[in-house]
Amino acid sequence: MENSQVMSAPLESVPRGRWMRIIPAVIIVYIVAYMDRTNIAIAMAGGMNADLGMTASFAGLAAGIFFVGYIFLQIPGGQIAERLSAKKFIAWTIVAWGGFAALTGFVQSQNQMLAIRFILGVAEGGVYPAILALIGHWFPNQEKARAIAFFQMNLAIASIITAPLSGWLIESHGWRQMFVIEGVLSLALLLIWIPLVSDTPAKARWLSSEERAWLDARFAEDKAKAVVAENVSVRTVAGDINLWRLIAIYFFFQVGFYGFALWMPAIIKQLTGSGMATVGLLSALPYVLCIAGQYVIADRCDKTMNRRLFTAVPMIGFALCLSLSILLEGQVWVSYAMIVCCGFFLQAYAGPFWTLPPLLFASNVVGGVRGTINALGNLGGFIGPFLVGYLTTTFSKNVGLSVLIGSLLIAVALLFTLPRITAKAPR
Repeated sequence: MENSQVMSAPLESVPRGRWMRIIPAVIIVYIVAYMDRTNIAIAMAGGMNADLGMTASFAGLAAGIFFVGYIFLQIPGGQIAERLSAKKFIAWTIVAWGGFAALTGFVQSQNQMLAIRFILGVAEGGVYPAILALIGHWFPNQEKARAIAFFQMNLAIASIITAPLSGWLIESHGWRQMFVIEGVLSLALLLIWIPLVSDTPAKARWLSSEERAWLDARFAEDKAKAVVAENVSVRTVAGDINLWRLIAIYFFFQVGFYGFALWMPAIIKQLTGSGMATVGLLSALPYVLCIAGQYVIADRCDKTMNRRLFTAVPMIGFALCLSLSILLEGQVWVSYAMIVCCGFFLQAYAGPFWTLPPLLFASNVVGGVRGTINALGNLGGFIGPFLVGYLTTTFSKNVGLSVLIGSLLIAVALLFTLPRITAKAPR
């Protein structure tokens, strides 16, 4: 009788301790990871290229080689986090990436920079799938999209703070010191990560008995609905058409996201004719709205359990607002308002999207599936910015942005080829 009362307890009455420990910890970790990944862009403008004799094309290679290394630990990271310990795995990666991020400040040649960036990509590569696995251990299906959306807010927050902070450090101390200081900041994450995080509710001494009982009941309910196949491995699902659909969906969205995000400041500068200080502020506003969009879409997704629809809605909204910004560019501030509205949809797909793999694959391979999707799909991060730059140079900016819109719509079309289980709560 007591267990049935726990299972039927309204979500609002359940203690919320895990939201105050797990979610802030993963957000902070990934904010700093994102900072160490992207601060090279500020360094290139702050004297690094001149000091190391780097051409623009070599600087692009140094920035991009991170993503080559990023592929290597995607699948192992997800598997280790699912089967062993996400907490320990992420703690060791913090040590690795923080150390190499700090060492970036000591490079003396172009080849050393390439090597450091590649290793930094390897070190960070397993963090994202490991965090998704950790969230899956702490948040049952009815909360999962919101939990992932809160975590994904780190990208918006990091985008708002990284450039000003890194720019101030370079101006005050130099680009080498900027890398060292932000690398040491990464190592300091261990002071937050180790005491706050536990791998599962069963290992958390700080969890209240009421919250533990509610979670046990919910996870038991989710497990009863989950697909489990002990003889299935990531290798055996490699030929599953649904895996390649998810990879393609993620790839085409990443083309749209990175193509837009990287070129947005240049687009805003060309559109408004503002100075760089104003462009910086105008470029931050879409990311402020991005935080709201992630929560609103994820909340609706969890309430309806229609994962497919609420993955598609942000992609459609993003494509529509980007189209309007092009069509209305003669009205400068109306066009800019549409760019800001793009921010609302920019990352709102993530919470719903990452709830799809557990609906389509056995629980024992979900970690590896997430890693595979993230590893291959992130290649869109190369293609999007390149396409916008190439097509803008060859034809026009609007042609480049139109390709991004087309990429988003391809992702939407692919979403609706997924099985119907993704459009309703599992029975």
